[in-house]
Amino acid sequence: MASTAQHASKFTRFLNSETGPRTVHFWAPVFKWALVIAGINDLQRPVEKLSGTQQIALFATGAIWTRWAGFVIKPRNPLLASVNFFLGAVAGYQLIRIVNYRRDVGDSPMQVFKYIIKGDPTKQKEQAPPVSIENK
Repeated sequence: MASTAQHASKFTRFLNSETGPRTVHFWAPVFKWALVIAGINDLQRPVEKLSGTQQIALFATGAIWTRWAGFVIKPRNPLLASVNFFLGAVAGYQLIRIVNYRRDVGDSPMQVFKYIIKGDPTKQKEQAPPVSIENK
């Protein structure tokens, strides 16, 4: 007698797989697509309002986890690999936008690097003076 697994439909096999919708391995990447969508929406945002450190973090996350989810971790999770690939791609594009903008402004490569890491020093908010606690 043939096993039922051989005759199961593709949907049933997907439903019961190690990375199917009954596991966190499915739902975590699905919700992570929200970061990709937010990054795509930020393509319309003015470049000077983008955070360089945030884009570096998203790019690094996307690049590292694409490799691990697609080739190293077992079971392989193509959904996680794909969302991380697109996360890294969008963040990389945003970093290119920041670099091109700062180069057009006239910054040197070192100034561009500092801008990405520290932000614009001319627009830093003034720190509030320290609050002293007095006993009355």
